[in-house]
Amino acid sequence: MHRMPPAVHVLGLAIFAMGTSEFMLSGLLPDLAADLGVSVPDAGLLISAFAVGMVVGAPVLALATLRLPRRTTLLAFLGAFVLAHVAGALAPGYAPLFATRVAGAFVYAGFFGVAAVTAADMVPAGARGRALAIVTAGITLATVLGVPAGTLISQYADWRAAFWTVAALSAIAMIGVFAAVPAKSRTGPERRATSLRDELRPMRDGRIWVAYAIVALSFSSMMATFSYLGALLTGTTGLPEAWVPAVLALFGVGSLIGIAAGGRIADARPHALLAAGMAGVVAISAALALLASVPAAVIVLVPLLGAAGMATNPAANVLVYARAGHGRTLPGASVTSAFNVGNTLAPWLGGLVIGAGFGYRSVGWVGAAMALAALAAVALSHTLQTRTPARARETTAKRVPART
Repeated sequence: MHRMPPAVHVLGLAIFAMGTSEFMLSGLLPDLAADLGVSVPDAGLLISAFAVGMVVGAPVLALATLRLPRRTTLLAFLGAFVLAHVAGALAPGYAPLFATRVAGAFVYAGFFGVAAVTAADMVPAGARGRALAIVTAGITLATVLGVPAGTLISQYADWRAAFWTVAALSAIAMIGVFAAVPAKSRTGPERRATSLRDELRPMRDGRIWVAYAIVALSFSSMMATFSYLGALLTGTTGLPEAWVPAVLALFGVGSLIGIAAGGRIADARPHALLAAGMAGVVAISAALALLASVPAAVIVLVPLLGAAGMATNPAANVLVYARAGHGRTLPGASVTSAFNVGNTLAPWLGGLVIGAGFGYRSVGWVGAAMALAALAAVALSHTLQTRTPARARETTAKRVPART
């Protein structure tokens, strides 16, 4: 098995530092709202601002920095992210803080996209799934460790201290990136620089858009339930609030197990892994909807949901890279946008069914429905993959004259 370069692990830790900022506001909203003199729903828009910055930032910055060395690009993004969080910690009011959230998310998306492409280029094709799993595991670590830590810091100090902490962690990550990522880390000395035309060519392939749909649907199928898990645990399951962090931590542990296992399988059998994972999400989400009022069942099902949902993450990435060909920076960076489309879609659809009066358990059915849609996209992707080589062989046979 190929040994991962240290730079891959460093990039994963950088994603952990930056990803903590993406999720930490969920535990800071009441104190933040009180300090800034706004309502909690208005404070919640700071989370939406981050998501918008993520969707836009990845493809835009991937193209803007196309001809720059990747280490230089990564360090520039990290530096801008640090400055955004220093500005956020010093923000005198809501509007300046909102602006720092958009700016921070914008460069974080750029970093995420370039980091994923850099990690994939550092290893052989057969090890890309594992490399991408290590990088994206930083997000899972952020939910398991970073978010609770940020909440604790804000409880003992204030919400601004959490922003200072993220800035400090990101500054440390800059040192790691400078030390571990090779200076000539663009595409390696044996590969020519890609042009804008090279980057846009894969985007004309319908198969890559099916892969993006799989990314968005597979992630949102899990997040539909996770987005409202705290409310479901207290409002429907009947667990005390003190139990909620522990159950959320179980989800994180399951996610880490799933992404680690998925990273070892994704390169060899991405479609099979996606089909198995999404079938698992369908079954687990439906079980959560049916058994939401049974605490023991919910406690068992929550980590299973994390494991099944996150196991598909490396496989979805592998499908995109398989379609991207030579120009991989834009297609790879756009995976970040696809994930955040799913991250935006899931709570919106969940909120619709809850607002319609179906209760918190209904988000399980939303997750199951989205997983079924993901399964349909996986089936379409597999069909397109099996047909394309056959068509290529037929075209080649027509062009090569028969020998006599």
